[in-house]
Amino acid sequence: MNALTKTAFHFDGQTQVYHGKVRDVYTVKNDLLVMIVTDRISAFDVILPKGIPYKGQILNQIAAKSLDATSDIVANWKLASPDPMVSIGLRCEGFPVEMIVRGYLCGSAWRAYKNGVREICGVKIPDGMRENQRFPQPIITPTTKAEQGSHDEDISKEEILNQGLVSRKDYEQLEKYTLQLFERGSEIAAKRGLILVDTKYEFGKRDGKIYLIDEIHTPDSSRYFYAEGYEERFEKGEAQKQLSKEFVREWLMGNGFQGKEGQAIPEMTEEIVNGISERYIELFENITGEKFERADVNNVAERIEKNVSKFLNRIV
Repeated sequence: MNALTKTAFHFDGQTQVYHGKVRDVYTVKNDLLVMIVTDRISAFDVILPKGIPYKGQILNQIAAKSLDATSDIVANWKLASPDPMVSIGLRCEGFPVEMIVRGYLCGSAWRAYKNGVREICGVKIPDGMRENQRFPQPIITPTTKAEQGSHDEDISKEEILNQGLVSRKDYEQLEKYTLQLFERGSEIAAKRGLILVDTKYEFGKRDGKIYLIDEIHTPDSSRYFYAEGYEERFEKGEAQKQLSKEFVREWLMGNGFQGKEGQAIPEMTEEIVNGISERYIELFENITGEKFERADVNNVAERIEKNVSKFLNRIV
């Protein structure tokens, strides 16, 4: 199967291009962003050597649906998705922080808590909590938005304000939007028999107005539990059944790879690659409640160039 792992487009009016771990973002006339979600897959901050067919389409379509479903809460950057793997929208000046919101104690927060930490990003966490326990109220644990090649760092609200990274007025609006978006995402997830455990949101500004940018509520940016069996597993102290790309990390760890120096990435056979692709399709169908329609992958790059150029010709 064909997977798109590299792009080298030259769109009319193109002024810049950024190649991220998964997304390639083309700037047009310094005003629009063409975000192409490739089939690259990363884990432990490492891009794996093979792409996953349909992964880009899956992430792009989940994000597009989620942006549409939350546009009444806050304006977002997306104008259209002219191709299954592409969204085009407004270029905004991004805030230098990511808003991480957690409804449950798990992941890195649990690892810190287990080691005695009782305050994360300035948020106090009570004693006596257990792994995967629901917080009384969702908490916001922001991180800095790292430069390319760097790691995001935890930061508190007070540090953000003291360093002047975001004004108090804007930051309090970001907090409000974050909690409203998380509530909406949780409601949508509940209808699908899922629990939205934690996720991240990024915001930017354009002409003085705050916009929601990037992707939201995808399995790469969010963690989901299956609602069925959650209480029973929690009471027994068992691992929760997750809907995220955690299964990829588990496969890598099971084969001796955690992104550390000297470790070799295990061989990604055709069987492994196709298995991961099928799991991503399962994620799509569970999160959206819709059947996944595989796009034509005979010549993905040609298809994208044609669809994007056609859209840009219409609006630029």
